[in-house]
Amino acid sequence: MRLAAECKAEAAEFQPVIDRNRCEGKADCIPACPYDVLEIGTLNRVQRAELGWRGKLKAWAHGGRQAFAVSAEACRACGDCVSACPENAIRLERQER
Repeated sequence: MRLAAECKAEAAEFQPVIDRNRCEGKADCIPACPYDVLEIGTLNRVQRAELGWRGKLKAWAHGGRQAFAVSAEACRACGDCVSACPENAIRLERQER
């Protein structure tokens, strides 16, 4: 586990944002995150409808499974999830305070 002193931000200063059209639910980001921010879930009907044609194809091929930031407030911007994602589907976004 990464030490808090090694992280780039305080908890909740940044949050991971998943590009739904890129994520293939391979779950490489899950073990990479030292704060259990992410987990794999299934897209709901509304989320599937919002995808572009390429995203819909990927969702269909992977059973609609993708990464979700279920504990985004715990993110400390270490960037390990960003580095681990083979689809480059995750970015860290600064949150307004």
